[in-house]
Amino acid sequence: MALHLLKLCVGADTIEDLRDWVSERSLVAIAAGLEPHSTHVTRMIPKRDRELLDGGSLYWVIKGQVQARQRLLDIQAFTDADGISRCRLLLGPEVIETEFQPRRAFQGWRYLKEEDAPRDLRALGEGAADLPIELRRELAELGLL
Repeated sequence: MALHLLKLCVGADTIEDLRDWVSERSLVAIAAGLEPHSTHVTRMIPKRDRELLDGGSLYWVIKGQVQARQRLLDIQAFTDADGISRCRLLLGPEVIETEFQPRRAFQGWRYLKEEDAPRDLRALGEGAADLPIELRRELAELGLL
């Protein structure tokens, strides 16, 4: 069973902001002759990397709600120019919308078990992705979506 990471998406107010950032990172990677992907650097290195890389994703919290995920492709430990250990999360190029799931603010990242992860929006049926985001948020808060 896959294990996931949960992280606040700082600097993005919407899924479109996240998608723009991912597209920009993908274009930079392609220009460098690499596969289209994005990376995210964190301070702490996950100890459960094997479980995370067995089909895991990074779930993004945007404006207090889990709203999207990206597949985890690799986890790379490195030391930055200041001699501080860091972790680079290599992420797939696709931003997959999920059902909303409220989350309080936290620092760093958290592990997220498969059974606690929100479902992909496309798994909720036809038309769910077509609803305006504010309506989806209200329906999720009421437990109707």
